[in-house]
Amino acid sequence: MAYSGIERRKHPRAYGRFMVSYRIVDEINNVDITQTKNISLGGMLLTTNKQFSPGTNLAIEIRLPFDPNPIMLIGRVIESREIVKGMIYDTHLEFLTVDEKHRKVIDETVEYYLKK
Repeated sequence: MAYSGIERRKHPRAYGRFMVSYRIVDEINNVDITQTKNISLGGMLLTTNKQFSPGTNLAIEIRLPFDPNPIMLIGRVIESREIVKGMIYDTHLEFLTVDEKHRKVIDETVEYYLKK
């Protein structure tokens, strides 16, 4: 179902599947792996196997095609919505801080996938 309301995003989103490992910031040994559904300079949409409360901070490591090294970010959960009962959740994150180098890599990735 496509969203038909007013667009509130500040940055265009590129739809692509990139490998991501994530964990709650305060939980060192509880890492999970998933894929993005989309990404922008402001945040991303992940598929997760558990629901997160809005405001939860996640440590994220993502691999993008324009950088051979993984990018480390902190994202705050905006929404985590159940897709398959008790199994799959769409989790929307906003990035809290992105340094200039990684901002450039994310921007190049978004631009590339928007042109495809």
